[in-house]
Amino acid sequence: MNSNICEAIKNKSVIEFSYKGRKRIVEPYCYGILKSTNNEALCAYQVGGYSSSGKKPPWRLYIISEMSEIVVTDKKFENPRLGYKINDSRMSVIFCNV
Repeated sequence: MNSNICEAIKNKSVIEFSYKGRKRIVEPYCYGILKSTNNEALCAYQVGGYSSSGKKPPWRLYIISEMSEIVVTDKKFENPRLGYKINDSRMSVIFCNV
């Protein structure tokens, strides 16, 4: 478990990281273990960085083992974004969530 990610969720801090070699900027909402693959994953709302489609797909799941260079920024986010579902049912275990 990555305690920096939980701290960012608790404090509603935006995080930046490299994912598959590309920079992503997200609001982290839920961190846990995916039921489907048993991988640690982060459910987040992407607000900046790379997108293969050219558009920022707002809600994304990121596999933690594919993330690197994780930086918790000073930027904060407020209320949960439209579409956020607390206690994400895709997770078998939730370490932390908004």
